[in-house]
Amino acid sequence: MRLKNKISLVTGAAGDIGRATVLRFADEGAFVILSDINASGCEKVLAEVEALGRKGAIITADVIKEDQIISMFDKIKADYKRLDILVNIAGGDYENDASIDGIGYEKMSYNMDVNLKSCMLCCREASKIMMDQVYGKIVNMSSLTWRGSPMQFSYSASKGGVYAFTRSSALALGMFNINVNALAPALIEVEVIKNGMDAETWAALKEDCATRYPMGRVGQPIDVANCALFLASDESSFITGQIIEVSGGARL
Repeated sequence: MRLKNKISLVTGAAGDIGRATVLRFADEGAFVILSDINASGCEKVLAEVEALGRKGAIITADVIKEDQIISMFDKIKADYKRLDILVNIAGGDYENDASIDGIGYEKMSYNMDVNLKSCMLCCREASKIMMDQVYGKIVNMSSLTWRGSPMQFSYSASKGGVYAFTRSSALALGMFNINVNALAPALIEVEVIKNGMDAETWAALKEDCATRYPMGRVGQPIDVANCALFLASDESSFITGQIIEVSGGARL
C-alpha cells in the first residue's frame, strides 16, 4: 500500500473530489482526517472509509477563518504528533459568469478567501509540523483556469495565485524534504456544478467539453483523486513545485 500508516488531512472532504480522494487514500492505507464545513457530509464519507475496514477522523472547520485553521492543526499535532500529507481541496467559484465590469467586491473577496487564503494558511500551519519531522507531501488544488478564463476573473486569479504560492512553497520547503505540488483540473463532473444548472444545460456543457477535450470526455472525481494519490506518495519524491493539469488534454 502506497500510503500505509500515513497521517493525512483532506480539506473539502465532503465534496465529490474530496470524497474520492479520502476513499482512495484510505484504500492505500492512510489514516485520513476529513475536514469540511459540512459535518454531516464528512460523517457519510467516514462511514464509507470504515466500511473499507479503515480508520479516520473528522475535524469540522471553516477554512476562511484563520482561528479555526489554527485550531485544526493544533488538534492534529496534539492527537497524532505528526502530519504526513495535506491535500487542500476546499474551495469553489462564487463569482461565476461575472463580466469584467461587473466584478463584485464581496464575491471577489470570498473567492480569494476560500481558494487562495485558505490554501496559504493551511500550508503555513502544516509546514510547522512537517518541517520539524523533515518530511511532508502537500497537494494544492488549482484549476485549469489558472491560465485565465473569461467570466471567471476572481476565481482564475485565485487559482493562479495557488500555483504561484505552490512554487514559492516548494522553493522554501524542499530543504525539509517536503514536496509541494498543485493539481489543475478541467471540468469535473461534480454535484455542486450539476446542481447549479438545469439538466439540459449540464448535458449541453458536458457534451461541448467532451468534443473539445482530446480524451473525449469530462473528468470524474476519481481522475483527480488518482493524481493526488501519486503526488502524496513517495513515488513522486523528486517532483515539487509543479502544476499537473488533470484535463483530458484540454487547452493543449
